[in-house]
Amino acid sequence: MANREPMVAIGRALRSFLATVSSLIWLLLDMISEMADHMRRGRLPFRRSVFFAQTERAGLNSVPLVAMVSFFLGLTMALLTGYQLRTFGTERLVPGLITIAFWRELGPLMTSVIIAARIGASYTAELGTMTVSEEVEAIDAMGLGPLRFLVAPRLVALVLLMPSLVVASNLAALFGTYLICAFSFNISLPVFADLVREALILKDVVQGMLKAILFGLLIALIACYRGLTVQGGAAGVGTATTSSVVSSITTVIGFDTFINMLQVNAPQ
Repeated sequence: MANREPMVAIGRALRSFLATVSSLIWLLLDMISEMADHMRRGRLPFRRSVFFAQTERAGLNSVPLVAMVSFFLGLTMALLTGYQLRTFGTERLVPGLITIAFWRELGPLMTSVIIAARIGASYTAELGTMTVSEEVEAIDAMGLGPLRFLVAPRLVALVLLMPSLVVASNLAALFGTYLICAFSFNISLPVFADLVREALILKDVVQGMLKAILFGLLIALIACYRGLTVQGGAAGVGTATTSSVVSSITTVIGFDTFINMLQVNAPQ
């Protein structure tokens, strides 16, 4: 009997995972359905005031934090890799290495982690509080469509603004890299710009932007789903907020790893 307990636990975890994935898919489809139905009536899919408030909150107000973290990360990476490469006399490779790393990988990934912790948590806390206080049920009873009214502007704002946040992250990281290259490795700005331009290709930029859009969609979906399914009052809101951040970061890293594995194993 004891030998069956691990299998039972694995089965329950798998069932819970599949139920969550299916719920996220249905949440997205139901939201799109509500928006499409509203647009067929000649109306906007959601209120402009709510959408612009969310864009300012998720986008403009997140730029300082994203840029600061990326600046110090780029500065640190340039410092560490530069001193290692200096041993072989190849410190001129530092701008290209940091450029490729951020535009393809670290920019979307670090920005997603920051946004999941900052914006995703607030989405879950807000919607969770509204769910516990039965405001979501009241909105549904008035026929406003809670998904279109509450989820859509948050999701669309985050998806649209994630590429811009990633660009801000990459530029901040490159600025930190330039400071290290200029003061530690005597690489002038024109040379630095040429090395960055030689290393960066369109494929890297497109890949990073597509990752940003996908990660923004995942973060918004998970955060809103956790908020709308809160149970247990105020304690449940806190638990859901923590679960939202952990789930979002884990999912983003998992998808990023899966995408990279597909690219490595893809035929050239």
